Amino acid sequence: IFSKASSSVEDVGESSSETEEDEQPVRRQEGGTDLSPEYWGIQKLAKYVKGGDPTATLIALCSMRDLNLSQEACQLAIKDTGCLEVLINLLDTEEIKCQTGSLKILKEISQNVLIRHAIADLGGLEIMVKILDSPDSDLKCLAAETIANVARFKRARKTVRQHGGIKRLVELLESISVGSSFQAKDTETARCGALALWSCSKSIKNKKAICKAGGIPLLARWLKCSHTNILIPIVGTLQECASEPSYRLAIRTEGMIEDLVKNLSSEHEELQMHCASAIFKCAEDEETRDLVRKHEGLQPLSVLLDNSENKQLLAAVTGAIWKCAISRENVLKFQEYKTVEALVTLLTDQPEEVLINVIGALGECCQEQENRGTIRRCGGIAPMVKLLSATNRALLVNVNRAVGGCAMEPENMAVIDSLDGVRLLWSLLKNPNPDVQASAAWALCPCVENAKNSGEMVRSFVGGLELIVNLLKSKDKEVLTSVCAAIANIAKDQENLAVMTDHGVVPLLSKLANTNNNKLRRHLAEAIAHCCMWGSNRVAFGEAKAVAPLARYLKAKDPLVHRATALALYQLSEDPNNCVIMHENGVVKLLLAMVGSTDDALQEAAAGCIANIRRLALATEKAKYG
Repeated sequence: IFSKASSSVEDVGESSSETEEDEQPVRRQEGGTDLSPEYWGIQKLAKYVKGGDPTATLIALCSMRDLNLSQEACQLAIKDTGCLEVLINLLDTEEIKCQTGSLKILKEISQNVLIRHAIADLGGLEIMVKILDSPDSDLKCLAAETIANVARFKRARKTVRQHGGIKRLVELLESISVGSSFQAKDTETARCGALALWSCSKSIKNKKAICKAGGIPLLARWLKCSHTNILIPIVGTLQECASEPSYRLAIRTEGMIEDLVKNLSSEHEELQMHCASAIFKCAEDEETRDLVRKHEGLQPLSVLLDNSENKQLLAAVTGAIWKCAISRENVLKFQEYKTVEALVTLLTDQPEEVLINVIGALGECCQEQENRGTIRRCGGIAPMVKLLSATNRALLVNVNRAVGGCAMEPENMAVIDSLDGVRLLWSLLKNPNPDVQASAAWALCPCVENAKNSGEMVRSFVGGLELIVNLLKSKDKEVLTSVCAAIANIAKDQENLAVMTDHGVVPLLSKLANTNNNKLRRHLAEAIAHCCMWGSNRVAFGEAKAVAPLARYLKAKDPLVHRATALALYQLSEDPNNCVIMHENGVVKLLLAMVGSTDDALQEAAAGCIANIRRLALATEKAKYG
């Protein structure tokens, strides 16, 4: 039941970068009907493979290869008759012909998950790794291809690394000398090495081992080759490794983005998919996004949206477009290529992995005003709002952002409201996931701001105000920040502010005041400023000790924090006790510097606050001295 303790530390870096679980071999039920003529044929050959002299063994291996080894019955017959152990033992001989014959069979049958696990259990990988040192290039290629098949599960990948296999596989890519043309034999050796590295690279530790063995410049060099059969495993390995920041940096600095972009226009969909997938992962970084644009990669990505039948390719392409659209210059290019219109058509009847990327891309594109109108005119708002009822976390986060982006346009907001979009967003505040909560709260800000009769709309959600106030008890910084921003918008309506006050918004906001997070400080100060406008809330903030921490915000480096804080202090300074606390905390000197600001709102708030403090000081002096 328990795995060995010794392997637990080693396994930490073995987690696959793929989303699926590690494969589990499941033995199918065997009945008499399974035993095909091939099964009996292998049983007859087994005794020659096991007990014959080298010549008889070789003949038996050749006869075995003539059978249909892609059939599961044949594959399992080799395992059941004990031939698998013999095939692996033959690898440990000096007989190159026997080693070759054995590997040719192992390469075919290791497509079967049960066989893969059995080969690993019998120590086959260790021997294959040794064969990678053989002077015979055909033998090395067969060993590498078989490793590529077997290393599809975690334990096998670990075995390859622990026995020095990664370094040897990287060496197979070295068969090309700088400046030479790509020779057929070199290409085949490198192809087999790359196939094995591709399988192995699903483990974090192996990614590091490939890098340490000098694999990155070799992958970069082979990327310039024009043969698709080598490019697929090379780009496959690169896109697998691109989940690591060190590889993303190397892909950028070694000039690989240009080659990835070039191959987006290949005739081979699998190659296009791996190139798009590599760009998807690398375009997390701004410099890479700029390079994709510079090397004219945005148009071929847009063109590939037309190929919506191949869902794996579509997922990679929409992912690359999403990440590239984080840069405004790229969004302007996408506008030229009518990419937004094409993305809207993909909002329905698509698998979840495509939808996540499509809606992510639209969320970035609708930060530009022109695209917000385009999405509405193309009928994109209704399918977007419908996706607010999804359950996938990543999809919901992206949908919230996209709906929030569209809501910045009053015309769009009317459509969102008519489709009950605001109610759906509000209900997502109950989602247990903090990312979903935060993205929903952010989306509610433009909704509240741009809805007609927004105060009434908010009140129509039964228990809605209590729900949002209670989210101020969250432990998540982004949830707190987004909720403060939403409360600042909601509090502009007096009735809603009165209800939130009853639900304890003042003490909850005050509790957050000691934060050092500038983004939270800014939105918290805005919320406090707007919440001062009801009843005795100004006094209550002072009693809840919110004033002194706010005074310290003026020392922050962020001008947006200064502006929000000055507005809050101006409102709070209407209460004499708060003025005293501000004065004691050195607010006047800091605000004086801000009176000269070019930001009108900051200038006015700073001056207003100083005036209130000064007025109180004068009144106090007058009372003292008459």
